[in-house]
Amino acid sequence: MSELKTKQAQTDILNRLRRAEGQIRGIQRMVEEGESCLKIGQQFSAVRSALDSTYLRMTVCYMEQELDACMQPEGDKPDVAELLKNMETMLARMS
Repeated sequence: MSELKTKQAQTDILNRLRRAEGQIRGIQRMVEEGESCLKIGQQFSAVRSALDSTYLRMTVCYMEQELDACMQPEGDKPDVAELLKNMETMLARMS
């Protein structure tokens, strides 16, 4: 499977992960300070949503890179069947 090849894609994913990391630190602080379970639960939901959207963005980036490689006139082209299998695996992990 390929890696994130563009600097922009890497930066986008890392920024999203850093935001989620900050949210998790916030949850830890809330637990230490005795916040209500409802408020903590709301923050957990926000973190899960942030991570889900980051995973989706990374999956789309992978798909863009692989499809771009498939459209190149020559050179190392990925196997389309393997690409589709990998995409199915990645999308199945979203649930």
